[in-house]
This record gives sequence, structure tokens and C-alpha cells, in this order.
Amino acid sequence: MEERRSLGIGMDTGEGAGGPGGPDGHGLLFGCASFNQDSTSLALGTNTGYKLFSLTTVEKLDCIHESAEAPDVYIVERLFSSSLVVVVSTTMPHCMNIYHFKKGTEICNYSYPNNILAVNLNRQRLVVCLEESIYIHNIKDMKLLKTLLNTPSNPSGLCALSTNHSNSYLAYPGSATIGEIIVYDANNLNTVTMIPAHDSPLAALTFNSSATKLASASERGTVIRVFSIPEGLRLFEFRRGMKRYVNIRSLSFSPDGQFLCASSNTETVHIFKLEPLGPSEGDEAATWTAYVGKMFSAASSYFPAQVSGMMSQDRAFATVHLLTSCQKNVCTLAIIQKLLRLLVATADGQLFIYNVNPLDGGECMLVHKHRLFGDDDHNEGTESEGSEVPGPTQAFPSYAATAALPASGPVSATLTGYSEDGGAKKGEVIPEHEFAAGPVCLDDENEFPPINWCRDGTGGGQARRS
Repeated sequence: MEERRSLGIGMDTGEGAGGPGGPDGHGLLFGCASFNQDSTSLALGTNTGYKLFSLTTVEKLDCIHESAEAPDVYIVERLFSSSLVVVVSTTMPHCMNIYHFKKGTEICNYSYPNNILAVNLNRQRLVVCLEESIYIHNIKDMKLLKTLLNTPSNPSGLCALSTNHSNSYLAYPGSATIGEIIVYDANNLNTVTMIPAHDSPLAALTFNSSATKLASASERGTVIRVFSIPEGLRLFEFRRGMKRYVNIRSLSFSPDGQFLCASSNTETVHIFKLEPLGPSEGDEAATWTAYVGKMFSAASSYFPAQVSGMMSQDRAFATVHLLTSCQKNVCTLAIIQKLLRLLVATADGQLFIYNVNPLDGGECMLVHKHRLFGDDDHNEGTESEGSEVPGPTQAFPSYAATAALPASGPVSATLTGYSEDGGAKKGEVIPEHEFAAGPVCLDDENEFPPINWCRDGTGGGQARRS
């Protein structure tokens, strides 16, 4: 799930088939959770449909939309603050549906040869990850631009797409046995680099907002590394712990790229600070800690490389201790009401919001928790589902073109899907959108989604196979 950063319980972490977030996870109240690209919204997949929450304040969690179009949703991704939502259900795990949730209409749907394990999107590209293939679409018309076939087995659907559409980098595992990362340019449709990141298989990937850094963790979960993009040079190495292997659930950079948070199957969430040491910092303080640090640095040159590297790795700048461990979760760092916050959504249907001290770090303070389902009487008086939003009959401002849609229903058209043998598979009826005269702005949640129906009624040709 990625997520999104699409990471999580089926969330943005890309845990797909077989887990609670995958096609085997029937009957769960809480199927998946994902934060949108700028962490202003939280999407939940449920056994009855999906919910969207606004994350603009700490004290109040507003449910801005609730849908029952498809049961047992295990993937739900919202494009920034637009009305475009991508949904995948366990009832049809090979089919992706794209909705305009404010108008209550389906924009299009696509079918794939196997179960969909992850979906990632930015303002230019929509990427669908299967176990052994990746499909790259142009998000403006859903034309299939590229199919990456015979990718290494990726049963969790792990991949990451940069939110910066100017550099639509896609990262995915280059091996099923070791931690190689393939960085692919989804705009120009070519491979950028291969990064030998870890000795064991990958477990988590995420880009920073400017797509200049990529963070990764392996299945061992002890070391988190940050690389420069597109060069693939190692910039930082953070040790999450040495005592035991853990399962990293999610990674997420702060909006300014100065912090990186990591959640796992333990009760601790770590926040690391990406702060390179300046050349004069070693002489700034003649404290006992500084003296010991210098001694270790000098002594490290006499140790084997592995031991020396372990000594030089930075520890967590700040931490959070959750109430329980072993729960699937997804975390993100966001600016809410002008302060840096850590948000953690857990598999038992709760959202925890913590304050992060960007200067001193340390243990983060829990400022609010919200229950995402049911009565919230025991959660500090927080309303779990916020104020209910009326259904699609309510009028929402959008492009003038959208307002011109006929009241009797959308004009019929079809959008092409693709079957395993490369042949066209007829799509479902989609609405005809009027074309925007200027560039599409997606920061305003009242704007219409960017997908335009092709006038010739096709979704865009055959896939190019690599």
C-alpha cells in the first residue's frame, strides 16, 4: 500500500492476497486503510464498502463520504483531495473500479489477468501491481502505456510511486530473494537504476514528496536505508533495532523530507531525522557524549566493515509506543493545524494522532485518538465517524463542464480493458466528461477528476510489452 503511499493492512504497505487486506480477507469489518498522497485524507475499506475521512484537524475526524458500491474492499486509494477514488473488492479481485465519489458515478473499470495487489497513483500515472506484472496507465484517459511483464515474484504487491508527477518514479523489487530495487521512470517509460539495497527481500518502500529520496526496509526489519534518486546513492542508514527481526508495516517521509517514520509489528513507531553531520559539528561540544562518540568513531576503523557500519548508524530521533503490538497498521507524518503530527491507523479501527517535537524529538505525546467505527464514547469524547455527508444527490461545485452533465444520467461509452492474451476486454459504461479547457487542478477537492473520456470511445490501444 502506496502506499501511499499505498501501504498497510492491505494498506499502503502492499500487503495483498492472503492477508486481511487481500482477496482472502472476507468478513472483516476493517479491510484496509491508506492515507492519500499528501496525508490530508484517510481511506478505509470495509466489509460493506469504503469510507473517506478528512484530516484537517486533530480534535475532529470528519467522514466526508461513505459508499456501499462494493463489499469487502481491500484496496481504496484517493487521488489527493479530488473526487477520484480507486476501489478493488475481494468479490472481484482482478477488477479495478474508478469512481467519482461526489457524483456517485463510476468513471471506468479495468480487468487484469490476476488478482490486484496494489494500486498507486499521482497526477500523471496510475500503476496497478500484480504478483508478476505491473501495469502503467495515463491517468488522464486511462490509456495503458506500459506493461512490465515477468517481474520478480511479488506476492505482497510491494511498490511505490512518487507523488511528484514531474518525476513519476516507480520503485519495485528487482529480486524475490535479495533486496534489489528497480527504479523506473513512469513518465518516460524506461528503467532509471537498480539499487542493491538489502541482503534480504524488500518489505517496504516510499519516496519523499519531491522524489529525490527513496527509503527502504527489508524483511528482517532491522535497518532502514535512504537513497538518492535518480542516482541510487546511499545517503542514510538507520538502525531500527538489533535484538530481533520485525515486520516493517509502513514507511513515510514528512512533507519537508526531514523526517522518516517507520511502523512495524511491534509496539514502537520510530521517527528518524535526515540530518547529515556537518564538518564542524564534531568540535562544537566537548561533552562526555561527544568524547565517547569520537572514540567509537576512531575505533571503528579497526573493526570489520559490518561492525564499523553498525556503530556509525543513527538511532531514532523520536519514538511512539502504541498500546498494543502485533497489529497491522499504517503510519504517516503530516502537518495538521501548523504542527508536525504522526498519524497511526491500526487494524482494530483506531486512528492515533501524536505531536512530534521537531527540535528535541524524544517520546511523542498522544494528543487524540479516534475510533473509525461504531460508538466512540470511550475515546476521549471523540466522534468516530464525524459528521455524515449527504449522498450523491447533493450538488458539489466543479468544472462548468461537469455541471452540464445531463440530469437523466451519464452518456454511455466504453473503456477498454486487457485480458491475459493481450486482447481487448470490454469495459463497463462510464460517464462522458466535458473536457477542461485548462490544466487540471487537483488540490481543490471540489474539482472534477482528471480522467477524460476519449471522444472515439476507446481507452487507448494495446499494451506495449517489455
